[in-house]
Amino acid sequence: PGAVRFAPLGREAASASASSQDKPAAGQGEGQGEGTDKGNVEYRKVQVPQHRFTPLKEKWMELYKPVTEQMNVDMRMNLKTRKVELRTTPQTVDISALQKCADFVQAFALGFEVPDCIALLRLDDLYVECFQVKDVKTLKGEHLSRCIGRLAGKGGKTKFTIENATRTRIVIADTHIRILGSFANIKVARDAICGLILGSPPGKVYSRMRGKCARMNERF
Repeated sequence: PGAVRFAPLGREAASASASSQDKPAAGQGEGQGEGTDKGNVEYRKVQVPQHRFTPLKEKWMELYKPVTEQMNVDMRMNLKTRKVELRTTPQTVDISALQKCADFVQAFALGFEVPDCIALLRLDDLYVECFQVKDVKTLKGEHLSRCIGRLAGKGGKTKFTIENATRTRIVIADTHIRILGSFANIKVARDAICGLILGSPPGKVYSRMRGKCARMNERF
């Protein structure tokens, strides 16, 4: 009964989790135990791909602190199922906190950097959109390789240009493309990426994209 059920990977985090779980128990009467809160506890599980397991171990504390300290949600790594498990606590005030934390961990599992993922916890109108090159155009062999090279650009220049112009973050993992940003910005970035996949020259794609961004800025 006294063990920490949601123990994280690190020892420091385990002690922090233990102390946070002890606080609500002290405020409750002896007649109130875990049974009163069990009905209100909600859970989420996020699958971690094989290639993101090592980065997750390295960045665990950077992910753990915002979830537990800012959002007041318990978090642990289940090594058997390779899933990150989240649950609400008595201190969880925001109804959407659990889903935000699940989106936060999911974004990291998809390849985004931790500082970019944290924006999902702090802002409400951010989304992640995923699609593949084959969804836009069927390419094989060297044609597919050249297409991925066009999307990234020399030294990642094309990708950075699209990110900065549309205020989004883009992850290109093999043929998978993930975009993090607001709904309108994702649409502009997606249109630019689709243009590059279909073979439009980068200069033409840039000018069209900047025109859309300028119109959006005038509107808002």
